[in-house]
Amino acid sequence: MTSPSDSTLVRAARRQPVEHTPVWFMRQAGRSLPEYREVREGIPMLDACRRPDLVTEVTLQPVRRHGVDAAILFSDIVVPLAAVGVDLDIVPGTGPVVAKPVRTREDLDRLPELTPEHVPYITEAVTLLTAELGSTPLIGFAGAPFTLASYLVEGGPSRTHTHTKALMHGDPGLWHDLCARLAQISGAFLRVQAAAGASVVQLFDSWVGALSRADYEEYVQPHSASALAGVLGMGVPRIHFGVGTGELLPSMGAAGAEVVGVDFRTSLTDAVARLGDAYAVQGNLDPALLFAPWDVVEANVRRIVEEGRHAPGHIFNLGHGVLPETDADVLTRVVALVHEASAR
Repeated sequence: MTSPSDSTLVRAARRQPVEHTPVWFMRQAGRSLPEYREVREGIPMLDACRRPDLVTEVTLQPVRRHGVDAAILFSDIVVPLAAVGVDLDIVPGTGPVVAKPVRTREDLDRLPELTPEHVPYITEAVTLLTAELGSTPLIGFAGAPFTLASYLVEGGPSRTHTHTKALMHGDPGLWHDLCARLAQISGAFLRVQAAAGASVVQLFDSWVGALSRADYEEYVQPHSASALAGVLGMGVPRIHFGVGTGELLPSMGAAGAEVVGVDFRTSLTDAVARLGDAYAVQGNLDPALLFAPWDVVEANVRRIVEEGRHAPGHIFNLGHGVLPETDADVLTRVVALVHEASAR
């Protein structure tokens, strides 16, 4: 049996030759699967993320059903914030809601650094999973400092990031100190997962597309780089993904990733032109296209596979997460099609 470090996904992330393009889906462990809804019924999200048995089952479900080339740990980007004592809840239909937003230096003082002792259930879940997965790699993940800061400063999801941008520009000292603390938390969370056996990690910066490139490079990039540096020397490739980040792709790559995730708004061809040959790319089928007739899905999957052939390395994924109403059978067909269309 091959080891996860020799898997198609890890080799593609390292820009090495592969026999077919590897594929996994963001948010594959969860909402679209009826078996997920069955085991999660009546269990709040944060509670589910702290139960290694449940995390293991949910993480394995899409591997069993779809035959994807990697599992991704079932968790949430705010799990480490809750672990260090932030009073928050994941509200169905809304997302993370923070009881007392971070707006002042005193608020920052309530945010301690993360240690492995804060998240023993993560270590246990990853250990259980890697034993079950065998040669299939497990992807660990964390939220990037900007996105975590936005949740903390806004108090929940925001369309405008008004308080976040006001703090960033109005009190840059506090902003940088907040993001440095969050980079420690994210980096330590990634390191816990890699130490327990994750073969790849992904840093999610869901909201960073709200920024200009100049603001990204001044206020965000150093902290994302610090978070990604948390797993340096551990032998795990790093994926850096954001939404609406076509303008930021080179800067995100420069933060330290081996793989740059590309959302559906930017073609892989354009992404590779902007990034050069120093990075593999991941993406980027529009998740909404999974609701179109199969001939439309097939044409777009084949187009993306073909675009990926011209990249230094390509991991097929959606351009954002699986939507809850997605037909799971379509995802299974996409996996088979990617493997068939990309076979060397």
